[in-house]
Amino acid sequence: MQCQNYFKKIMEEFFMSLQKRFAGFKSFILLGMLSLSAMQVCASGQIILYTPYTKISVSPGESIEYSIDVINKSDNVFIGDVRVVGLPRTWNYTLKGGGYTVSSVAVLPDDKKTLSLRVEVPFQVNKGAYTFRVNAGDSASLALTVHVTEMGSSETEFTTDQPNMQGNANATFTYRATLKNRTAEKQLYALMANAPRGWTVTFKADYNPVTSVELEPNTTKEITIEVKPPKEVRAGTYKIPIRAVTGSTSASMELEAVVTGNYEMSLTTPTGLLSTKITAGGKQKIRLVVRNTGSADLTDIEMKSTAPSKWQVIFEPEKIDKLAPGNETTVYATIEADKKAIPGDYVINMKARTPEATSQISFRVMVKTPMIWGWVGVLVILAAVGGVVYLFRKFGRR
Repeated sequence: MQCQNYFKKIMEEFFMSLQKRFAGFKSFILLGMLSLSAMQVCASGQIILYTPYTKISVSPGESIEYSIDVINKSDNVFIGDVRVVGLPRTWNYTLKGGGYTVSSVAVLPDDKKTLSLRVEVPFQVNKGAYTFRVNAGDSASLALTVHVTEMGSSETEFTTDQPNMQGNANATFTYRATLKNRTAEKQLYALMANAPRGWTVTFKADYNPVTSVELEPNTTKEITIEVKPPKEVRAGTYKIPIRAVTGSTSASMELEAVVTGNYEMSLTTPTGLLSTKITAGGKQKIRLVVRNTGSADLTDIEMKSTAPSKWQVIFEPEKIDKLAPGNETTVYATIEADKKAIPGDYVINMKARTPEATSQISFRVMVKTPMIWGWVGVLVILAAVGGVVYLFRKFGRR
C-alpha cells in the first residue's frame, strides 16, 4: 500500500508539471519511463534469495549443489539477472532453472522460482573459507560460504595409519591403506610391491585379492595389504615399498615389517637311529643332537625325559644356555636300566624344550639277558648231563 501511495503521488506531481510546461507525445514517453522506474523501486527490497544451507564444509575436488529460491514479495512481476560474483577464478559453477542454464529469472507477484546452483571446488585449492554471493537484479543478494577442510592437490595419495608391524616369521603382516584419486579423471591403478626375495605380498579390495583398482575422480578405496615372509627369514627389520601406478599419476609408500624370528628346533641322533640295546642293570651312553631350525635364538634349552619305573636317564649337559639359528650342539644321555628289568622292548621319551619351542623323540631300548646267566645256564646243563652220566655208570654195571 505504501508503495502504491508513493507511485500515485509521483504520478500526480508529474501531471501537474506537464500541464505547466509540456504537452503532446513527448509527455507520454516520459510518463512511461517514470512509471517503469517507480515499479522497479517497488520491487527493490522485496525480492528474497533463500537457501537453507549457507555454510558448507567440503574436501578439495568435491561439487556442491545448492537449491536457491527467488521469492517475489512485491505486487509486480520481477524480472532480473541472476549472477554469481566473488567466486575464485579457478572455481566453476552452473546455474540452472527448469533444466536449462539460465542467467535471468522472472517471478510473478507473491510467487517464487527455484534455481539449482552447482559449484565445483578444484583439486588444487588451499585450505580455508571462501565466500561468494548470488545476486538477483540490483537489490537481492545471498552470501554463501564454502569451507575447504584440507589442503588440496591434483595427485594420487596412497597412505596408511600404521606402516610398521611386528611379528615372528610364521606371522602374516596385515596393513590397511587408503588410495585416493585426487585427479580430475577416472584412473585405473596397478598395485605393485618391491618386497625382498621370497616374500609374498597380496593386495585385497572389498575382501577380494586384486592386482589393480579403478577409482572415479575424488574418490577413495580401502586396500588391505597382506605380507608373508619366508619361513627361513632371519630376525630383523625389512622395508617393503608399495606403489599405485597409472599412465599419468602414481603414489607410493613404504611399509616396515619387524621380524622377531620363528622358534623351531629338532632333537635327534647323528645317524637318525632311535634305538639301542641294554642289559638289565646296565648303562648305555647315547649321543643326541639338538639343532636350531628356526630363525631366532633359542635360550635356556632344558633336557627332560620320561623313563620306565626304576630307570634313570642323565643328560650331559642338562641345560643349553643359547643356540643360534642354524647351529647345533651335542648332548649325551646315559641310560641306566632297572636291575630287575625283564628282557623286552622299553620306550624312553626324551625332550628338548624352551618356552617358545619343543622337540621330542621316543627312544626304543631292548633289554637283553646278561651273559653271566648264559654261562650259568650252560653250567647247569653240563652239571645235569654229568649227573646223568655218573648215575648211568654207577648203576649201569649192576
